[in-house]
Amino acid sequence: MKKRLYIRTYLNKEALVKYPLPLKEKISREGKKKRVIVIAGPTASGKTKLSLDLAGFIGGEIVSADSAQIYRGMDIGTAKATPAERALFAHHLIDVRDIDEPFNVAEFYNCCQEAFRDIILRDNVPLVVGGSGFYIHTLLYGPPPAPPSEPDVRDLLDRQMREMGPGVLFERLQILDPEYAATISENDRHKIIRALEIIAISDRKVSDFPKPAKLMDQEYDFRCWFIYYPRETLNPRIEDRCEEMLRQGFLEEVKALDQKGIRLNSAASQAIGYRQALEYLDSPQTEADYLAFVSDFKRASRQYAKRQFTWFRKEPLFRWLNIEEHTRNHSREHIQELILQDFEQGT
Repeated sequence: MKKRLYIRTYLNKEALVKYPLPLKEKISREGKKKRVIVIAGPTASGKTKLSLDLAGFIGGEIVSADSAQIYRGMDIGTAKATPAERALFAHHLIDVRDIDEPFNVAEFYNCCQEAFRDIILRDNVPLVVGGSGFYIHTLLYGPPPAPPSEPDVRDLLDRQMREMGPGVLFERLQILDPEYAATISENDRHKIIRALEIIAISDRKVSDFPKPAKLMDQEYDFRCWFIYYPRETLNPRIEDRCEEMLRQGFLEEVKALDQKGIRLNSAASQAIGYRQALEYLDSPQTEADYLAFVSDFKRASRQYAKRQFTWFRKEPLFRWLNIEEHTRNHSREHIQELILQDFEQGT
């Protein structure tokens, strides 16, 4: 039997009514672009649960927009959906690379296009979910115009990063492209390497390449939402999540990945939590070292959430939903209803 979509719509303040709409009719209206829901938000904001709830209502398949969830074995530290959750609905761009395989934002864009086509052919709805601002921006505006990676150049820079450290390469970037260097920090190892790679390949500065200023002319209508908690609520949630990851065996996960070569992957080894865990594993691992690691892990996670707020404030397509406010004045299902109503009725 064909799946049917059920959306709640308000008739008055007291009453809610559900009405059915054939899914195929909804995604195949004549003259309408296929709609894609995008759910972004800071870490620990509940994106995974919301996406699963929405997928159940709308016949959705989930496309991860997390730059670390693509790697096999990076499970606990990325809050990856569990195997049981992934068994409920199809998931894409999760566990698509081994830890020693590179992956970049252009590949992400191309993989998304392929996933969208497959999902829509099945008469389902793509649900993009994640907090990686650069990945989501690329999905909406297209890949950056910089040249593709060259393995020989990248390998050389990766080796220099390991041998000389980020400070030396960051100073080199500050000399070669001070404008771009001012937008990142010494801790952004992946961006430092990529910038130096672009300069070596093209003999042009990163800041010389134009940034996409308008949406790509795509066949999709992106309905974009940023869900969040206020900082005073979010920060304790982040710290609780860090503690829960440690209880689940996060350090054991990092040890296993270390054996598989995570340090050779500059992007994966610098992911939040993984960098701090690797530094702890390199230490004498005293009690003081462990406490310092946990503190650094929580601080880095809070700082990452802060950067996510900053990034998405500059993204004009996103509507913001304060989860705490909506659940205080309504039920949690109210958030689903808003997103589903916009998906069905939005213009």
